[in-house]
Amino acid sequence: MNLGLAGKRALVTGASGGIGQAVARALAAEGADVLVHFHRNREAAAALAEEIGGSLVQADLRDEAEVDALFAAAGRLDACVANAGVWPSEDVPVAELPLERWRATLDANLTATFLTARGFARGLAGGPGALVLIASTAGRFGEAGHADYAAAKAAIGQGLALSLKNELAPARVNVVAPGWTVSPMTEGSLTDAVVERVTATMALRKVARTEDIARAVAFLCSERAAGHITGEVVTVAGGMEGRLLRPPGP
Repeated sequence: MNLGLAGKRALVTGASGGIGQAVARALAAEGADVLVHFHRNREAAAALAEEIGGSLVQADLRDEAEVDALFAAAGRLDACVANAGVWPSEDVPVAELPLERWRATLDANLTATFLTARGFARGLAGGPGALVLIASTAGRFGEAGHADYAAAKAAIGQGLALSLKNELAPARVNVVAPGWTVSPMTEGSLTDAVVERVTATMALRKVARTEDIARAVAFLCSERAAGHITGEVVTVAGGMEGRLLRPPGP
């Protein structure tokens, strides 16, 4: 299906990482002019921008001034994918969670998404457009040892997205919530034992690939395909129904 994205200008934040790279490629394959955002990994982002014929943009999305400058330089955008985020790899229960990590995780995920959404909103001037926020199944089911990340993603997928969809209409605002996905951010933790455990509540019994997430994002960016869809959460998690808290014994 032709999504009608040819000639559209789209910003993808966190495009140097696995899901961001896949999203940028998917939009470019549909003919979009993609702005490839990165924070620190210039090498990966530059290689991607060259590969897809996109433009390279840099900003620390936790920094208000840098985000404002990014959108001022970007000009009019038809779509924005707020993908940038960080999943802390260390399991830390709430009773032991330092306030410093809590704040850092919320800044890297929730604050960065808020500033990205605000920058895009200011450029819409009341007109159409598509904003896609990347949340997580952690925001729906929680994630023991990662309450900071789960709280940030829950805020993105519910309170922030649902407020934005009313404020920005006729622009559309939707959410993609990946489950476990093989990407550079997660591949180190996806051992065979972990995969067996996390897929136990999934109907499809497999983890996602980054391309699975990217196709859902591209669909929601399309006015032709998703023009009457706003305020929705598309969960890409193989039919996941929750967490397996107490695996059966031998």
